[in-house]
Amino acid sequence: MAALTEVEFHTGVADRVGFTCRLLRKACRQGARVLVTAPEATLRELDRALWTFDEREFVPHVCMPGAPDAVAARTPVWLAGGEAPAGAPSVVVNLGGPAPTGFGALQRLIEVVADDPDEAARGRERWRTYKAAGLQIKHHATGAARD
Repeated sequence: MAALTEVEFHTGVADRVGFTCRLLRKACRQGARVLVTAPEATLRELDRALWTFDEREFVPHVCMPGAPDAVAARTPVWLAGGEAPAGAPSVVVNLGGPAPTGFGALQRLIEVVADDPDEAARGRERWRTYKAAGLQIKHHATGAARD
């Protein structure tokens, strides 16, 4: 697995779940496999939204742990609230959870930070964690107008 060389931050996102649905749809269209980490309440909201955000298209996803191994192996998007399950995709989208551990083994890490001041503060803390680890960071100031 390639070492992680870059972290992307999308900040000022007004509708974090909607933004993530579109991001995951794009990733699936490109054949990527993605692990989404977030607090449990956010994962439940994202799970519901992935079923309904686009009436013409479904983004295949599973909630982990809990999905059978055979199903998880062929499903491109994994939603997980805690530590990354065994065999998890090496592209991670983090929606406000703590900085993933072992991020040096990831191919890509995308942080989606809401426009809420408390969430922005937690995002800045994760930024400092990645910077201290020597990782390159790209910043995309999304804002409500571009979301």
